[in-house]
Amino acid sequence: MEERLQKILARAGYGSRRRCEELIQYGQVKVNGIVAHLGAKADAGQDAIMVDGKKIKLDEFRLRYVALNKPKNVLSDCDSFGERKTVHDLIETDEHMFAVGRLDFDSEGLILMTNDGDLANKLTHPRYGHEKEYHVKVNKRPDEKQLSVWRRGVVMEDGYRTMPAIVQVTKSDKNSAWLKVILREGRKRQIREIGQLIGLPVARIIRVRIGTLQLGLLKPGTWRNLSDKEIHNLKSTAGSLRSDKKQNETPRGKRTRGSWSKDTKKTSASRREKYSAMRAVDVPETVDGIETTEKKTSRRTTSRTGNKPRTSQGRGSGNRSGNSSNRQGPSRSSGSKPGRGSSQGKPSSARGTSKSSSSQRRER
Repeated sequence: MEERLQKILARAGYGSRRRCEELIQYGQVKVNGIVAHLGAKADAGQDAIMVDGKKIKLDEFRLRYVALNKPKNVLSDCDSFGERKTVHDLIETDEHMFAVGRLDFDSEGLILMTNDGDLANKLTHPRYGHEKEYHVKVNKRPDEKQLSVWRRGVVMEDGYRTMPAIVQVTKSDKNSAWLKVILREGRKRQIREIGQLIGLPVARIIRVRIGTLQLGLLKPGTWRNLSDKEIHNLKSTAGSLRSDKKQNETPRGKRTRGSWSKDTKKTSASRREKYSAMRAVDVPETVDGIETTEKKTSRRTTSRTGNKPRTSQGRGSGNRSGNSSNRQGPSRSSGSKPGRGSSQGKPSSARGTSKSSSSQRRER
């Protein structure tokens, strides 16, 4: 069965999938003598897969899961730098294994050593947000304000704001205290920097849990193989958990369905009231063409500007009044019909008004 090449390499213990993708990109992987490219697939049972000239053999490969209690003054890296010890030096094996949940040089506690790259990626990637529990000793008795700041999240020196954490006091005296701290992220020296920023100098850090894996009674510098139940629990929860930020945070600019419809109804009702007030027109029982036009015009002018309606003033006012009277015609309320002899059925007053307006235009 064909599958992604990086998945096969991760299962063979060459690191996480991302690390295996880098091996493919750098041309260190060959399939049947041909340099593989990113996205290529292979059949581990039939194809000859080679990394740096060495053929991988999945049938002889055995996954290992080791719980290690890292002591102080030991590096979490698998590759040694200088004469300092690493966690790989503490385990009796020649296999390539990498640390899950790295600790500072001065910190101690639980580290998972494995050659299962797929599981290691799920346990270390920030998007899964697995819990890590620490016992932290501070050289000062904390007050409630300092603890609440730590619980909400602290802005680091680089501007990053840490995620909310669980912080509880388990033991305290006059000059020091032991805290239980549960985090869902793992930035470098995060606990020590937070303690320095809020005024709680950190003296000691011991990690006691990674996800479902407990440190137990394991002594510093010793290790043990995980039981089948512990391996099953780690794999069953590895890809299911999510961080609080992804799980609980509402995206910016978005609202839930109920609140959105409620706000929309309120906005629509207020808009309807506003527009109905703007468009309201009082129509008298006896319709007069001239009066009705003036009322509508004044109503529109008042609703748009919010001031009193404009009056026809200045140059050309006589023309506009004369034209409006000609357009509207006589009132129909009297019941009289225009005679045939009159011009277009207009009364003499209307004709006089039109003549006076035309004479005014000639004079100008």
